[in-house]
Amino acid sequence: MVKSRFQYALPDHRVEYGVEVEIDSLKIDDDAQRGLNVKRAQGIADGLIVDALGSIVVSERADGNRYIVDGMHRTEACKIRGLRTIKAEIHYGLIQQEEATLFLIKNRESAKVSTLDEYKVGLTAGDALCVSVDQVLQSHGLGLGASSTNSVGAVSAVLRITRQHGPLILHRTLKVVETAWGRDKESWDGVILGGVAMFLGRHGSSVDDDELAKKMLKRGLAARWRSEALTRASNGGYNNSGTGSRESQCYQMVVESWNKGRSAPNRVG
Repeated sequence: MVKSRFQYALPDHRVEYGVEVEIDSLKIDDDAQRGLNVKRAQGIADGLIVDALGSIVVSERADGNRYIVDGMHRTEACKIRGLRTIKAEIHYGLIQQEEATLFLIKNRESAKVSTLDEYKVGLTAGDALCVSVDQVLQSHGLGLGASSTNSVGAVSAVLRITRQHGPLILHRTLKVVETAWGRDKESWDGVILGGVAMFLGRHGSSVDDDELAKKMLKRGLAARWRSEALTRASNGGYNNSGTGSRESQCYQMVVESWNKGRSAPNRVG
């Protein structure tokens, strides 16, 4: 994983290392963990070398219950192989939010955590960026992670828009594309969202969102916008075909749509 988007901090607390724990005594908190990938766990089990397992990370809460923070798949692999115990690094006295933070700390230098997983756990950990994104999405009745009518699949784009331009621009971006094309997975495309957000971030103070949506619709539906942005970026050469270039081309398309029919003094550049 590249340099983390989030800032992590934990309170001082007691930690024990190399503790042998009963596997059946361990619990999983879905809000502070990624989802279990059974296929991955089976793959670990198939080639399991117990001496190379290392220690999983466990949180023992105030009520005495122990929750896996990191090492869920290794633990499941041991279950598959019929093992009863596993070595653990046990952290004492953390609450759920702090467990989520600990999970992110343990995984921030690895490529194991997807952007969506990091977002979900970051939300539980109370990360300001994640909370802001969640609030905006909820106000639009949208989820994050799957591409569908009521869910945005462009996780990285949504996080980047909010980080660079703030939650208000994310809100306005979602409003504009929904007004233009309705609630459809094509409307929530990351390239389009990025291009519209770039436009609103630069020119939003002089733009009426409803008028912008109407002008964008006149140019075509969302699928056509994405296709044209990809084509324009590709025509710029191999080095210009990345996400940033596609979003920049979409931004130019928004500029062209907004300026169409306007006199020179009322155009944006």
